[in-house]
Amino acid sequence: MNALKKLSDLAGKYMAVLSLAVALVALLSPHAFTWAAPHITLLLGVVMFGMGLTLKLSDFREVFRRPKDVFAGFLFQFTVMPLVAFALAKLFQLPAELAVGVILVGTCPGGTSSNVMTYLAKGDVALSVSMTMVSTVAAPLMTPLLTWWLAGTWVSVSFWSMFLSICKVVLLPIVLGLIVHQLFGDKVTAFNDVLPLVSVTAIALIIGAVVGGNAAKIMTSGLLVCLVVILHNMCGYGLGFLGAKLFGMDAAKRNAVAIEVGMQNSGLAVTLAAAHFSPAAAIPGAIFSVWHNFSGSIVANLMANHMRKTSALKKSPAE
Repeated sequence: MNALKKLSDLAGKYMAVLSLAVALVALLSPHAFTWAAPHITLLLGVVMFGMGLTLKLSDFREVFRRPKDVFAGFLFQFTVMPLVAFALAKLFQLPAELAVGVILVGTCPGGTSSNVMTYLAKGDVALSVSMTMVSTVAAPLMTPLLTWWLAGTWVSVSFWSMFLSICKVVLLPIVLGLIVHQLFGDKVTAFNDVLPLVSVTAIALIIGAVVGGNAAKIMTSGLLVCLVVILHNMCGYGLGFLGAKLFGMDAAKRNAVAIEVGMQNSGLAVTLAAAHFSPAAAIPGAIFSVWHNFSGSIVANLMANHMRKTSALKKSPAE
């Protein structure tokens, strides 16, 4: 068990590197992950079930204890990223399938690794967890609605089929995980240390399946999609931070909101793209999965350094 815990810690710490390595292997050897392609929905369900296992009913009390902060985060989550995605798709005149993929990333809830990045950034972890929970629970309604509104410019979008898909691959596994945690308590908590290994493995396989299945298209349009994904992600961090500052939040809360807004559940975007649109529409989500973990680590370190310097400056006059 200790060996698995150490391996799980390494997987969580080097998730960005692992994701990049898998993407490169899939790009150079597209058939390496073809076996995983039919199981993308199941793999995302495993990730969401793991998220549910880490939650307790008491975690939801935090939402009601600080509704203003959580509402602000919810507002930024479902306005900044969808609208920036739409603007970038228009600005770069993306083909329909890629435009839909970028918008799907923007309309999805917060990413599952945002809580870890917030911790590394010395941000408000409780706020980050609350934002992730609320945006994920709201996703069956908000994601199809916003996708229908924004992506409908390019393609036909079925609200109800997307709604049912998100309930099946996101909400149901989370609720099951929460129930299992409530029923078995400490026995489940003992396995929480290895959950990052399971989640990282599942996400890496999703990336491999999507990149491998679209290797030729990535080689031709990959640079453009990468640029759009990077701009989308960085706008999320910047506008999330600015929005939190306008709401009068302190530094720890600003860090949490910025990371939560900038990091998306791109695994869900990939799953929805593959199920409801086209394999190529899953490319932006796969690239985002690799990039946001890499950028999140850098942003978290920069934020943590700034917090340390600010704390030192506040202490120095007294000393």
